[in-house]
Amino acid sequence: MTVEQFESIDAYIAATAPDVQPILRKIRRLIRKAAPKAEETISYRMPAFRQNGILLYFAAFKSHIGMFPPIRGDEELDGLLEQYRGPKGNLKFALTEPIPYELISRIAALRVAQDAVRSPKPKTRK
Repeated sequence: MTVEQFESIDAYIAATAPDVQPILRKIRRLIRKAAPKAEETISYRMPAFRQNGILLYFAAFKSHIGMFPPIRGDEELDGLLEQYRGPKGNLKFALTEPIPYELISRIAALRVAQDAVRSPKPKTRK
């Protein structure tokens, strides 16, 4: 995949390897199910979902799917995610292993709950 700027999540997914596309589409559906009111966007050249702030980013890399930002705030979930954490706490799901879709659903639900307590940023007028 090149480092071009994509116009949409659809365009991003279409630019990935054919065997990775179904994984990305499923992750997108899981996040959408947990956050039906979230806006889909591309930020930092990655698919992202935003409500009061960014809920989640996800991206395809050569050997894994990355999920950002680091997930914190649920001790049980933290323990389950430990094996997937990279050096900065971001998640890496190896493409050589089954993707933990149930965990991704729980991550999305947690981020939506955390986002709900965040107040929306006021829009500035020009």
